[in-house]
Amino acid sequence: MSYAPFPLIDLTGSPRERGRQHGQAVPDRIKRGIAMYAETLLASGVAWKDLERRAEALVPTIDKFDPGYVEEMRGIAEGSGQPFAGIVLMNARTELVVAARRQHIEKHFPDGCTAALALPSASADGVLLHGQNWDWRADCAETGVVLRIRRDDGPDILTFTEAGGLARSGLNSAGIGLTANALECDRDYQRGLGVPLPFIRRKVLESAYLADAVRTIFATPKLGSNHMAVSHCGGEAFGFECAPDETFWLAPDDGIYVHANHWISEPARAKVKDTGLAETPCSIYRDRRVRDHLSPKRGKLTLEDFREAFFDDYASPWSVCRPPRPNNRGAIVATSAMILMRPAEGHLEACPMPALNRTFTTYGLTPDITAQRAAAAE
Repeated sequence: MSYAPFPLIDLTGSPRERGRQHGQAVPDRIKRGIAMYAETLLASGVAWKDLERRAEALVPTIDKFDPGYVEEMRGIAEGSGQPFAGIVLMNARTELVVAARRQHIEKHFPDGCTAALALPSASADGVLLHGQNWDWRADCAETGVVLRIRRDDGPDILTFTEAGGLARSGLNSAGIGLTANALECDRDYQRGLGVPLPFIRRKVLESAYLADAVRTIFATPKLGSNHMAVSHCGGEAFGFECAPDETFWLAPDDGIYVHANHWISEPARAKVKDTGLAETPCSIYRDRRVRDHLSPKRGKLTLEDFREAFFDDYASPWSVCRPPRPNNRGAIVATSAMILMRPAEGHLEACPMPALNRTFTTYGLTPDITAQRAAAAE
């Protein structure tokens, strides 16, 4: 079965202008994504008017974090012809859906994802490698996009995300790479205020220095848990298991790092209760299978090795590479996209629905070698 490549959208200018360009480029994909999540909210008892109220309630928090993000979302709404509340939903769907679930005891569909990276010392040609499988709603294989964002006030960005979203995973011209995986714990959604995760990811990808990215992750209040793996092409990378009120960091093991959807740092496992494994029980072996595939090739790893590891189909459909199947709550989920990156070169490959389609498209961003060297020197 074939799937259309994720559209590449070039964005330039002010935040509002970038948003309009985004919305005008893929209005149908944005409309489809909004309808999918609005339906989930409706099943949880949240009608459109209530969604509008909830979306507007998030705006002050987002505006305080970065007012440009609110402007960009307003531009996306204008360009696509969709309501502003729908664009907020595309950028805060986890926060909005989980809040509805907790109030109405209804459906929630947690992300999956298996991520990995290899430091230069572990790769065949001394270049950092970073990638992931994104496990989520199967429909997202047809609503994803790749944004190439030209900025005047920082590094350019190449990011895979859902149409209407500001960022998910990707890289920037300064050599920063990012992937993200869902986590859940007993502290989630207990606090009143927090920045929705896509805006934190976008801020990480705007970072010129690894230290800036780390500061963003540690300093930004969150509503729910999440894991982010952040790399810099100069040869450093870390994983961050984030509870709403505390962040636990991990380092690669002899140049290789793998993370799925359960807490693995010893301090985190001692302090938080993992509430996500009931929904993603395969997580306990997905990360081990990817690690076992990559470790014997340490020092010789290539993106092809990452590709093979992420295609692993052991215990399918509960596998690293998931074909479409109903999850525990009835939604059709799958590995919606496989993302492979060489951040130093601005190289990103993406494949929609890899369990059924093995056609990759390559997307490029011109690296800023001067900025990469300056960041490494720091």
